[in-house]
Amino acid sequence: MEISLTESTGANRAKQVVRRTFRAYPGSLAVRLWNGETLTIGRGQPDFTLVFHDPRPFRDLILFRDPLRLAEAYFQGSMDVEGDIYAALGLKDHLQSVALTLADKAAFLATALLLADSPRTKAAAGVSRGAKPLLAHLPRRHSRRTNRQAIAFHYDVSNDFYRIWLDAQMVYSCAYFEEADDSLEQAQENKLDHLCRKLRLRPGERLLDIGCGWGALIRWAAVHYGVIAHGITLSRNQYEHCLHQIAEAGLQGRVSVELKDYRDLEGEAVYDKIVSVGMFEHVGIGNFPVYFETARRLLKPGGLFLNHGITHDTEGWRKSVSTTFINRYVFPDGELDTVSNVQRAMERSGFEILDVEALRPHYALTLRHWVRRLEHRRDEALRHVPEPTYRVWRLYMAACALAFEAGDAGVYQILAGKRAKGVNPVPLTRRDVYRHESTMAVSTEAA
Repeated sequence: MEISLTESTGANRAKQVVRRTFRAYPGSLAVRLWNGETLTIGRGQPDFTLVFHDPRPFRDLILFRDPLRLAEAYFQGSMDVEGDIYAALGLKDHLQSVALTLADKAAFLATALLLADSPRTKAAAGVSRGAKPLLAHLPRRHSRRTNRQAIAFHYDVSNDFYRIWLDAQMVYSCAYFEEADDSLEQAQENKLDHLCRKLRLRPGERLLDIGCGWGALIRWAAVHYGVIAHGITLSRNQYEHCLHQIAEAGLQGRVSVELKDYRDLEGEAVYDKIVSVGMFEHVGIGNFPVYFETARRLLKPGGLFLNHGITHDTEGWRKSVSTTFINRYVFPDGELDTVSNVQRAMERSGFEILDVEALRPHYALTLRHWVRRLEHRRDEALRHVPEPTYRVWRLYMAACALAFEAGDAGVYQILAGKRAKGVNPVPLTRRDVYRHESTMAVSTEAA
Protein backbone atom coordinates (compact mmCIF):
# COMPACT_ATOMS: atom_id res chain seq x y z
CA MET A 1 0.00 0.00 0.00
CA GLU A 2 1.29 3.45 -0.91
CA ILE A 3 2.08 5.69 2.09
CA SER A 4 1.07 9.34 1.72
CA LEU A 5 3.32 12.23 2.78
CA THR A 6 0.87 13.09 5.56
CA GLU A 7 0.98 9.54 6.91
CA SER A 8 4.77 9.46 6.73
CA THR A 9 5.05 12.77 8.58
CA GLY A 10 2.48 11.56 11.12
CA ALA A 11 4.47 8.38 11.76
CA ASN A 12 7.67 10.39 12.29
CA ARG A 13 5.88 12.66 14.72
CA ALA A 14 4.42 9.61 16.44
CA LYS A 15 7.90 8.24 17.08
CA GLN A 16 8.83 11.48 18.82
CA VAL A 17 5.71 11.21 20.99
CA VAL A 18 6.58 7.63 21.92
CA ARG A 19 10.09 8.61 23.00
CA ARG A 20 8.77 11.49 25.10
CA THR A 21 5.89 9.54 26.66
CA PHE A 22 8.06 6.62 27.72
CA ARG A 23 11.24 8.53 28.51
CA ALA A 24 10.93 7.76 32.22
CA TYR A 25 9.38 4.30 31.82
CA PRO A 26 11.22 2.01 34.28
CA GLY A 27 10.98 -1.18 32.22
CA SER A 28 11.52 -2.23 28.64
CA LEU A 29 8.88 -2.23 25.91
CA ALA A 30 8.49 -1.91 22.17
CA VAL A 31 5.95 0.07 20.15
CA ARG A 32 5.10 -1.02 16.62
CA LEU A 33 3.39 1.64 14.52
CA TRP A 34 0.83 1.12 11.77
CA ASN A 35 3.53 1.54 9.09
CA GLY A 36 5.51 -1.40 10.50
CA GLU A 37 8.24 0.63 12.24
CA THR A 38 9.16 -0.57 15.73
CA LEU A 39 10.70 1.50 18.50
CA THR A 40 12.30 -0.13 21.54
CA ILE A 41 12.24 1.72 24.87
CA GLY A 42 14.57 0.74 27.71
CA ARG A 43 17.37 -1.78 27.81
CA GLY A 44 17.37 -5.45 26.97
CA GLN A 45 14.65 -7.58 25.47
CA PRO A 46 11.26 -5.81 25.62
CA ASP A 47 8.78 -7.36 28.06
CA PHE A 48 5.96 -6.67 25.60
CA THR A 49 5.14 -4.88 22.37
CA LEU A 50 2.25 -2.48 21.84
CA VAL A 51 1.06 -2.93 18.27
CA PHE A 52 -0.98 -0.09 16.76
CA HIS A 53 -2.74 -1.39 13.66
CA ASP A 54 -3.94 2.09 12.75
CA PRO A 55 -3.29 5.65 14.02
CA ARG A 56 -6.65 6.10 15.77
CA PRO A 57 -5.84 4.48 19.15
CA PHE A 58 -2.42 6.13 19.08
CA ARG A 59 -4.08 9.50 18.55
CA ASP A 60 -6.38 8.82 21.53
CA LEU A 61 -3.32 7.92 23.61
CA ILE A 62 -1.73 11.25 22.73
CA LEU A 63 -4.80 13.33 23.46
CA PHE A 64 -6.09 11.65 26.60
CA ARG A 65 -3.45 9.27 28.04
CA ASP A 66 -6.46 7.30 29.26
CA PRO A 67 -5.78 3.60 29.96
CA LEU A 68 -9.46 2.81 29.35
CA ARG A 69 -9.19 4.04 25.76
CA LEU A 70 -6.22 1.77 25.24
CA ALA A 71 -8.18 -1.09 26.77
CA GLU A 72 -11.09 -0.53 24.41
CA ALA A 73 -8.74 -0.33 21.43
CA TYR A 74 -7.33 -3.70 22.54
CA PHE A 75 -10.82 -5.19 22.85
CA GLN A 76 -11.77 -3.95 19.38
CA GLY A 77 -8.54 -5.26 17.83
CA SER A 78 -7.17 -1.92 16.60
CA MET A 79 -4.31 -2.40 19.09
CA ASP A 80 -2.63 -5.59 20.28
CA VAL A 81 -0.36 -6.63 23.11
CA GLU A 82 2.35 -9.14 22.26
CA GLY A 83 4.28 -10.63 25.14
CA ASP A 84 3.73 -10.23 28.90
CA ILE A 85 0.18 -8.95 29.48
CA TYR A 86 0.99 -8.30 33.16
CA ALA A 87 3.89 -6.02 32.29
CA ALA A 88 1.72 -4.19 29.76
CA LEU A 89 -0.88 -3.48 32.43
CA GLY A 90 1.79 -1.58 34.34
CA LEU A 91 1.33 1.18 31.74
CA LYS A 92 -1.78 2.32 33.61
CA ASP A 93 0.22 3.93 36.38
CA HIS A 94 2.92 5.23 34.06
CA LEU A 95 0.51 6.95 31.68
CA GLN A 96 -1.25 8.69 34.54
CA SER A 97 2.04 9.88 36.03
CA VAL A 98 3.61 11.41 32.90
CA ALA A 99 4.16 15.16 33.44
CA LEU A 100 4.10 17.20 30.24
CA THR A 101 5.36 20.73 29.67
CA LEU A 102 3.36 23.26 27.66
CA ALA A 103 5.73 22.65 24.76
CA ASP A 104 5.12 18.90 25.03
CA LYS A 105 1.37 19.40 25.03
CA ALA A 106 1.52 21.67 21.99
CA ALA A 107 3.67 19.15 20.10
CA PHE A 108 1.37 16.29 21.08
CA LEU A 109 -1.68 18.22 19.92
CA ALA A 110 -0.06 19.01 16.57
CA THR A 111 0.74 15.32 16.09
CA ALA A 112 -2.82 14.34 17.01
CA LEU A 113 -4.24 16.79 14.48
CA LEU A 114 -1.90 15.46 11.82
CA LEU A 115 -2.98 11.90 12.53
CA ALA A 116 -6.62 12.98 12.42
CA ASP A 117 -6.18 13.73 8.71
CA SER A 118 -4.81 10.27 7.95
CA PRO A 119 -6.93 8.23 5.50
CA ARG A 120 -6.29 5.14 7.62
CA THR A 121 -7.55 6.91 10.73
CA LYS A 122 -10.74 7.97 8.96
CA ALA A 123 -11.31 4.45 7.65
CA ALA A 124 -10.72 2.93 11.08
CA ALA A 125 -13.11 5.41 12.68
CA GLY A 126 -15.78 4.41 10.18
CA VAL A 127 -15.34 0.75 11.08
CA SER A 128 -15.51 1.62 14.77
CA ARG A 129 -18.76 3.53 14.35
CA GLY A 130 -20.28 0.54 12.62
CA ALA A 131 -19.27 -1.89 15.33
CA LYS A 132 -21.74 -2.97 18.02
CA PRO A 133 -21.04 -1.79 21.59
CA LEU A 134 -18.96 -4.29 23.52
CA LEU A 135 -21.05 -4.30 26.64
CA ALA A 136 -24.36 -3.15 28.03
CA HIS A 137 -24.35 -0.27 30.52
CA LEU A 138 -26.69 -1.01 33.39
CA PRO A 139 -27.66 1.38 36.20
CA ARG A 140 -26.27 0.21 39.54
CA ARG A 141 -29.62 0.36 41.34
CA HIS A 142 -29.36 -3.28 42.43
CA SER A 143 -33.04 -3.96 41.86
CA ARG A 144 -34.08 -7.54 41.22
CA ARG A 145 -34.31 -6.81 37.49
CA THR A 146 -30.93 -5.08 37.12
CA ASN A 147 -29.19 -7.69 39.27
CA ARG A 148 -30.66 -10.43 37.10
CA GLN A 149 -29.51 -8.63 33.94
CA ALA A 150 -26.03 -8.07 35.34
CA ILE A 151 -25.63 -11.71 36.36
CA ALA A 152 -26.85 -12.88 32.96
CA PHE A 153 -24.42 -10.49 31.27
CA HIS A 154 -21.41 -11.91 33.12
CA TYR A 155 -22.25 -15.57 33.74
CA ASP A 156 -24.44 -16.49 30.79
CA VAL A 157 -21.64 -15.95 28.27
CA SER A 158 -21.21 -19.66 27.60
CA ASN A 159 -20.72 -22.60 29.93
CA ASP A 160 -18.29 -24.03 27.38
CA PHE A 161 -16.20 -20.85 27.53
CA TYR A 162 -15.90 -21.01 31.33
CA ARG A 163 -15.21 -24.74 31.18
CA ILE A 164 -12.07 -24.06 29.12
CA TRP A 165 -10.22 -22.21 31.87
CA LEU A 166 -11.94 -23.17 35.13
CA ASP A 167 -11.17 -26.39 37.00
CA ALA A 168 -13.08 -29.60 36.34
CA GLN A 169 -15.83 -28.69 38.84
CA MET A 170 -16.17 -25.14 37.43
CA VAL A 171 -15.49 -23.24 40.63
CA TYR A 172 -15.41 -19.54 39.76
CA SER A 173 -13.99 -18.08 42.98
CA CYS A 174 -10.73 -17.89 44.90
CA ALA A 175 -9.02 -21.27 45.33
CA TYR A 176 -7.16 -22.33 48.49
CA PHE A 177 -3.50 -23.22 47.96
CA GLU A 178 -2.05 -25.33 50.75
CA GLU A 179 1.14 -25.24 48.68
CA ALA A 180 1.98 -22.55 46.09
CA ASP A 181 2.53 -25.20 43.42
CA ASP A 182 -0.82 -26.96 43.95
CA SER A 183 -2.69 -27.54 40.71
CA LEU A 184 -5.83 -25.46 40.20
CA GLU A 185 -7.95 -28.60 40.55
CA GLN A 186 -6.32 -29.47 43.89
CA ALA A 187 -6.56 -25.90 45.18
CA GLN A 188 -10.27 -25.68 44.36
CA GLU A 189 -10.96 -28.98 46.13
CA ASN A 190 -8.95 -27.62 49.06
CA LYS A 191 -11.25 -24.59 49.09
CA LEU A 192 -14.47 -26.60 48.97
CA ASP A 193 -13.34 -28.74 51.88
CA HIS A 194 -11.99 -25.74 53.80
CA LEU A 195 -15.41 -24.11 53.61
CA CYS A 196 -17.17 -27.26 54.79
CA ARG A 197 -14.80 -27.67 57.74
CA LYS A 198 -15.19 -24.02 58.75
CA LEU A 199 -18.96 -24.46 58.71
CA ARG A 200 -18.55 -27.61 60.87
CA LEU A 201 -21.02 -29.41 58.63
CA ARG A 202 -22.67 -32.53 60.07
CA PRO A 203 -24.70 -35.24 58.32
CA GLY A 204 -28.37 -34.33 57.99
CA GLU A 205 -27.92 -30.58 58.37
CA ARG A 206 -29.57 -28.21 55.92
CA LEU A 207 -27.14 -26.00 54.00
CA LEU A 208 -28.04 -22.96 51.87
CA ASP A 209 -25.58 -21.65 49.26
CA ILE A 210 -26.49 -18.09 48.19
CA GLY A 211 -25.15 -17.64 44.66
CA CYS A 212 -24.18 -21.27 44.15
CA GLY A 213 -22.53 -20.81 40.74
CA TRP A 214 -22.25 -24.09 38.86
CA GLY A 215 -23.02 -26.03 42.03
CA ALA A 216 -19.64 -27.46 43.04
CA LEU A 217 -19.97 -26.63 46.76
CA ILE A 218 -23.49 -27.97 47.27
CA ARG A 219 -22.53 -31.23 45.58
CA TRP A 220 -19.27 -31.48 47.56
CA ALA A 221 -21.02 -30.82 50.87
CA ALA A 222 -23.70 -33.42 50.17
CA VAL A 223 -21.30 -36.13 49.01
CA HIS A 224 -18.50 -35.63 51.54
CA TYR A 225 -20.37 -34.21 54.56
CA GLY A 226 -23.81 -35.76 54.27
CA VAL A 227 -25.83 -32.52 54.34
CA ILE A 228 -29.05 -31.62 52.55
CA ALA A 229 -27.87 -28.76 50.31
CA HIS A 230 -29.84 -26.10 48.47
CA GLY A 231 -28.40 -23.51 46.11
CA ILE A 232 -29.80 -20.40 44.45
CA THR A 233 -28.51 -18.52 41.41
CA LEU A 234 -29.72 -15.80 39.03
CA SER A 235 -27.88 -17.32 36.05
CA ARG A 236 -29.97 -19.61 33.86
CA ASN A 237 -26.82 -21.22 32.41
CA GLN A 238 -25.58 -22.05 35.90
CA TYR A 239 -29.01 -23.28 36.96
CA GLU A 240 -29.33 -25.68 34.04
CA HIS A 241 -25.78 -26.93 34.57
CA CYS A 242 -26.54 -27.59 38.24
CA LEU A 243 -29.67 -29.57 37.39
CA HIS A 244 -27.71 -31.70 34.95
CA GLN A 245 -24.87 -32.37 37.40
CA ILE A 246 -27.25 -33.20 40.25
CA ALA A 247 -29.07 -35.72 38.08
CA GLU A 248 -25.86 -37.20 36.70
CA ALA A 249 -24.47 -37.72 40.22
CA GLY A 250 -27.76 -39.19 41.49
CA LEU A 251 -28.07 -36.50 44.16
CA GLN A 252 -31.78 -35.73 43.75
CA GLY A 253 -33.37 -35.42 47.18
CA ARG A 254 -30.06 -34.38 48.73
CA VAL A 255 -29.11 -31.44 46.51
CA SER A 256 -31.47 -28.91 44.95
CA VAL A 257 -31.17 -25.63 43.11
CA GLU A 258 -33.46 -22.70 42.32
CA LEU A 259 -33.35 -19.78 39.93
CA LYS A 260 -34.07 -17.20 42.63
CA ASP A 261 -33.02 -13.84 44.07
CA TYR A 262 -31.83 -14.05 47.69
CA ARG A 263 -34.40 -11.37 48.63
CA ASP A 264 -37.19 -13.75 47.63
CA LEU A 265 -36.16 -16.54 50.00
CA GLU A 266 -38.96 -17.22 52.46
CA GLY A 267 -39.12 -18.54 56.00
CA GLU A 268 -37.32 -18.11 59.28
CA ALA A 269 -34.73 -20.34 60.95
CA VAL A 270 -34.78 -22.68 57.93
CA TYR A 271 -31.09 -23.61 57.56
CA ASP A 272 -28.46 -24.94 59.96
CA LYS A 273 -25.66 -23.43 57.90
CA ILE A 274 -25.53 -20.73 55.20
CA VAL A 275 -22.65 -19.97 52.86
CA SER A 276 -22.07 -17.45 50.09
CA VAL A 277 -18.95 -17.58 47.93
CA GLY A 278 -18.15 -14.94 45.31
CA MET A 279 -21.70 -13.59 45.11
CA PHE A 280 -21.33 -10.78 47.64
CA GLU A 281 -19.63 -8.53 45.06
CA HIS A 282 -23.00 -8.19 43.26
CA VAL A 283 -25.04 -7.21 46.32
CA GLY A 284 -24.27 -3.48 46.29
CA ILE A 285 -23.12 -1.47 49.29
CA GLY A 286 -26.58 0.01 49.80
CA ASN A 287 -28.05 -3.50 50.02
CA PHE A 288 -25.68 -4.82 52.70
CA PRO A 289 -28.39 -4.53 55.40
CA VAL A 290 -31.06 -6.46 53.48
CA TYR A 291 -28.52 -9.11 52.41
CA PHE A 292 -27.23 -9.79 55.91
CA GLU A 293 -30.66 -9.50 57.52
CA THR A 294 -31.97 -12.08 55.04
CA ALA A 295 -29.16 -14.48 55.98
CA ARG A 296 -29.82 -13.92 59.68
CA ARG A 297 -33.57 -14.54 59.26
CA LEU A 298 -32.98 -17.82 57.44
CA LEU A 299 -30.34 -19.12 59.88
CA LYS A 300 -31.34 -21.32 62.80
CA PRO A 301 -30.24 -20.37 66.34
CA GLY A 302 -26.78 -21.81 66.91
CA GLY A 303 -26.15 -21.97 63.17
CA LEU A 304 -23.23 -20.56 61.18
CA PHE A 305 -23.04 -18.18 58.24
CA LEU A 306 -19.86 -17.93 56.13
CA ASN A 307 -19.51 -15.01 53.73
CA HIS A 308 -16.63 -15.25 51.23
CA GLY A 309 -16.23 -12.04 49.26
CA ILE A 310 -13.85 -9.58 47.63
CA THR A 311 -13.07 -6.28 49.36
CA HIS A 312 -11.45 -3.01 48.35
CA ASP A 313 -8.66 -1.03 50.02
CA THR A 314 -10.77 2.15 50.15
CA GLU A 315 -14.24 2.79 51.56
CA GLY A 316 -17.15 2.90 49.19
CA TRP A 317 -16.87 2.34 45.47
CA ARG A 318 -15.28 5.56 44.29
CA LYS A 319 -14.88 6.37 40.63
CA SER A 320 -11.43 5.45 39.30
CA VAL A 321 -9.87 3.81 36.25
CA SER A 322 -10.19 0.40 37.92
CA THR A 323 -13.79 0.75 39.12
CA THR A 324 -14.93 2.23 35.81
CA PHE A 325 -13.28 -0.62 33.90
CA ILE A 326 -14.96 -3.29 36.04
CA ASN A 327 -18.44 -1.73 35.84
CA ARG A 328 -18.20 -0.92 32.14
CA TYR A 329 -16.77 -4.17 30.83
CA VAL A 330 -17.14 -6.99 33.36
CA PHE A 331 -19.48 -6.57 36.34
CA PRO A 332 -22.07 -3.88 35.57
CA ASP A 333 -23.40 -4.05 39.15
CA GLY A 334 -20.12 -4.73 40.98
CA GLU A 335 -19.36 -2.74 44.15
CA LEU A 336 -16.73 -3.43 46.82
CA ASP A 337 -16.08 -2.01 50.27
CA THR A 338 -13.46 -2.43 52.98
CA VAL A 339 -13.54 -5.56 55.13
CA SER A 340 -14.10 -3.43 58.23
CA ASN A 341 -17.26 -1.94 56.71
CA VAL A 342 -18.46 -5.40 55.71
CA GLN A 343 -18.03 -6.66 59.27
CA ARG A 344 -19.75 -3.57 60.64
CA ALA A 345 -22.75 -4.25 58.39
CA MET A 346 -22.85 -7.86 59.60
CA GLU A 347 -22.76 -6.78 63.24
CA ARG A 348 -25.50 -4.22 62.71
CA SER A 349 -27.64 -7.03 61.29
CA GLY A 350 -27.27 -9.03 64.50
CA PHE A 351 -24.32 -11.27 63.62
CA GLU A 352 -21.39 -11.98 65.89
CA ILE A 353 -18.08 -12.29 64.02
CA LEU A 354 -16.46 -15.59 64.98
CA ASP A 355 -13.54 -15.89 62.56
CA VAL A 356 -11.95 -13.91 59.72
CA GLU A 357 -9.40 -15.26 57.23
CA ALA A 358 -7.65 -13.23 54.52
CA LEU A 359 -7.03 -15.06 51.24
CA ARG A 360 -5.55 -12.29 49.08
CA PRO A 361 -2.44 -14.25 47.93
CA HIS A 362 -4.65 -17.21 47.07
CA TYR A 363 -6.76 -15.17 44.66
CA ALA A 364 -3.68 -13.78 42.91
CA LEU A 365 -2.51 -17.36 42.31
CA THR A 366 -5.99 -18.43 41.18
CA LEU A 367 -6.24 -15.62 38.62
CA ARG A 368 -2.82 -16.36 37.16
CA HIS A 369 -3.92 -19.98 36.70
CA TRP A 370 -7.08 -18.82 34.92
CA VAL A 371 -5.24 -16.42 32.62
CA ARG A 372 -2.64 -19.03 31.70
CA ARG A 373 -5.31 -21.64 30.92
CA LEU A 374 -7.35 -19.18 28.89
CA GLU A 375 -4.32 -18.06 26.84
CA HIS A 376 -3.23 -21.65 26.28
CA ARG A 377 -6.65 -22.53 24.83
CA ARG A 378 -7.34 -19.28 22.98
CA ASP A 379 -8.37 -20.91 19.70
CA GLU A 380 -10.85 -23.15 21.48
CA ALA A 381 -12.23 -20.20 23.45
CA LEU A 382 -12.87 -18.29 20.23
CA ARG A 383 -15.14 -21.07 19.06
CA HIS A 384 -17.50 -20.17 21.91
CA VAL A 385 -17.20 -16.39 22.28
CA PRO A 386 -16.28 -13.45 20.01
CA GLU A 387 -12.71 -12.13 20.02
CA PRO A 388 -13.64 -8.99 22.05
CA THR A 389 -15.12 -11.16 24.83
CA TYR A 390 -11.95 -13.26 24.99
CA ARG A 391 -9.85 -10.09 25.20
CA VAL A 392 -12.04 -8.57 27.93
CA TRP A 393 -11.69 -11.65 30.12
CA ARG A 394 -7.96 -11.99 29.52
CA LEU A 395 -7.24 -8.36 30.38
CA TYR A 396 -9.70 -8.26 33.28
CA MET A 397 -8.34 -11.35 35.03
CA ALA A 398 -4.71 -10.31 34.53
CA ALA A 399 -5.49 -6.84 35.94
CA CYS A 400 -7.26 -8.42 38.91
CA ALA A 401 -4.26 -10.64 39.63
CA LEU A 402 -2.09 -7.53 39.83
CA ALA A 403 -4.66 -5.77 42.04
CA PHE A 404 -4.59 -8.63 44.54
CA GLU A 405 -0.80 -8.79 44.45
CA ALA A 406 -0.58 -5.03 45.08
CA GLY A 407 -3.10 -5.09 47.94
CA ASP A 408 -5.65 -2.90 46.14
CA ALA A 409 -8.17 -5.73 46.48
CA GLY A 410 -8.58 -8.41 49.11
CA VAL A 411 -10.79 -11.43 49.73
CA TYR A 412 -12.02 -12.57 53.13
CA GLN A 413 -13.91 -15.49 54.58
CA ILE A 414 -15.96 -14.16 57.50
CA LEU A 415 -17.60 -16.73 59.75
CA ALA A 416 -20.46 -15.49 61.91
CA GLY A 417 -23.33 -16.67 64.06
CA LYS A 418 -26.48 -15.09 65.43
CA ARG A 419 -25.60 -12.90 68.38
CA ALA A 420 -26.82 -14.72 71.52
CA LYS A 421 -25.86 -15.38 75.12
CA GLY A 422 -23.98 -18.51 75.93
CA VAL A 423 -21.26 -20.55 74.24
CA ASN A 424 -20.31 -19.78 70.63
CA PRO A 425 -21.34 -22.42 68.05
CA VAL A 426 -17.66 -23.15 67.26
CA PRO A 427 -14.93 -24.98 69.21
CA LEU A 428 -12.51 -23.08 71.43
CA THR A 429 -9.73 -23.39 68.83
CA ARG A 430 -9.37 -23.77 65.06
CA ARG A 431 -7.67 -27.17 65.29
CA ASP A 432 -10.62 -28.99 63.78
CA VAL A 433 -10.43 -26.80 60.66
CA TYR A 434 -6.79 -27.52 59.94
CA ARG A 435 -6.48 -31.10 61.18
CA HIS A 436 -7.94 -33.10 58.31
CA GLU A 437 -8.17 -36.35 60.19
CA SER A 438 -10.42 -34.73 62.77
CA THR A 439 -13.03 -33.44 60.36
CA MET A 440 -16.60 -34.62 60.44
CA ALA A 441 -16.53 -35.64 56.78
CA VAL A 442 -18.37 -38.77 55.77
CA SER A 443 -17.45 -41.03 52.90
CA THR A 444 -19.34 -41.16 49.67
CA GLU A 445 -20.60 -44.62 50.58
CA ALA A 446 -21.84 -43.50 54.02
CA ALA A 447 -23.59 -40.52 52.48
